Amino acid sequence: MSTLDADIQAVASLKEQAGSSWDAINPESAARMRAQNKFKTGLDIAKYTADIMRADMAAFDKDKTKYTQSLGCWHGFIGQQKMISIKKHFNGKTDRRYLYLSGWMVAALRSSFGPLPDQSMHEKTVVADLVRELYTFLRQADARELGGLFRALDAAREAGDKAEEAKIQDQIDNHVTHVVPIVADIDAGFGNAEATYLMAKQMIEAGACCLQIENQVADEKQCGHQDGKVTVPHADFHTKLRALRYAFLELGVDNGVIVARTDSEGAGLTKEIAVVKQPGDQGDVYNSFLDVEEIDVADMAEGDVCFNRNGKLVRPKRLPSGLYQFREGTGHERCVFDCIEAINAGADLLWIETAVPTVHEIKGMMDEVRKVHPDAKLVYNNSPSFNWTLNFRQQTFDTWTAEGKDVSAYDRANLMSAEYDETELAAVADARIKTFQADTAREANVFHHLITLPTYHTAALSTDNLAKEYFGEQGMLGYVAGVQRKEIRQGIACVKHQNMSGSDMGDDHKEYYAGELALKAGGAKNTSNQFN
Repeated sequence: MSTLDADIQAVASLKEQAGSSWDAINPESAARMRAQNKFKTGLDIAKYTADIMRADMAAFDKDKTKYTQSLGCWHGFIGQQKMISIKKHFNGKTDRRYLYLSGWMVAALRSSFGPLPDQSMHEKTVVADLVRELYTFLRQADARELGGLFRALDAAREAGDKAEEAKIQDQIDNHVTHVVPIVADIDAGFGNAEATYLMAKQMIEAGACCLQIENQVADEKQCGHQDGKVTVPHADFHTKLRALRYAFLELGVDNGVIVARTDSEGAGLTKEIAVVKQPGDQGDVYNSFLDVEEIDVADMAEGDVCFNRNGKLVRPKRLPSGLYQFREGTGHERCVFDCIEAINAGADLLWIETAVPTVHEIKGMMDEVRKVHPDAKLVYNNSPSFNWTLNFRQQTFDTWTAEGKDVSAYDRANLMSAEYDETELAAVADARIKTFQADTAREANVFHHLITLPTYHTAALSTDNLAKEYFGEQGMLGYVAGVQRKEIRQGIACVKHQNMSGSDMGDDHKEYYAGELALKAGGAKNTSNQFN
């Protein structure tokens, strides 16, 4: 018996108990509404999606081709359209395809203060609000899709087409939800460990099964691809990792996933000298990366901060801001140390920010981490902050140079130029970009590939193209040829925007409530019929 049939029987039983006052209640209509609202709460979603992520992680451990992917989405509609598109193009499946919630896009697009830089200055609760919004739109996508199937089922029944009825019933019984895991950015925790815990609870209650947190100073956090990053000692960061775990456990999401991000590769500063309890401990290793000079007590100036290192008095280099400086060239070592210790502290996945996207650099750091934690898995930011075209053309240029191949036809500094687009070098570089995710999954154990801000850029690009044409010589043809005609021919569901906004579902409900008295919007005079 299908879930739908079971619900029909359950509601029919309730109707029988209620008596004549429920005469107008149709058990099948109520069962359909239940099916369209599979997930009742955000915690239902968090538990469901956490199980998906854990299963995907286990599958990846066995087969490195089974990496996962996501795109950053800054609005519920964007996330919804992404998942509708995925189901359309990939045989109705959503396997290993997630959503990413970017703190950068929250700051730039969702704050009531207006556009802000990625420095945690936006309202804390807007992140949980976006998680909730994304899942509201994904649940609506389920309801809309099932509503279409229910109407098709009714039509098949009315036509007496038993084969079509059975086919549609099977699609209903085996419906694939649009609800998928969200990897949600909690920045550096938005304050101290208690603030991190409180914010994590809101995000989990909204549906987030996976929280990504970074090891920067919470009140001086910077985008991972900008300068001025300041990290914290491991004791501080691990306190927040434990706060996340307690939030998951308190809310019953026992499979919740924590991503520990290190910005150490590009961070040359720390706000604190770590506490050392015994030689060789976390604090001692952290301090060993500081840029220091050996001094005598007599050399100490008023207000100097000094400490003992191996029996010698050393003074760390301190900036006018009071921040301490790490030694140049220690970024990779610090990243490896951060990753090992984060897993020791309970992180499930790692995130390393790099300056450029190169397979060998990511692999080099992960090889060191996996000497200690063989199953350590990485989340990698395929960031729009990288100039992918220039980077991979230069990498190809350098490879060819090392191999002794003639590169005299190319200007390395100018390889972004369109004049190189049809060259062999450009083709090889593009091939490397195309396989980058598969290559790093295989070579560096990258489990999840995401692009943080893609829909920010696509919105800007498509709006620019439309504005250029519509307000220019093309006029209305700029919209028709550039948007609507493509929507129709590509089968974009949004071409029927009334349906996408829920108009047909509203008609269904009107019919449930009022029967033949229902005043429905989807009649013969509805202009959306032009798109049937």
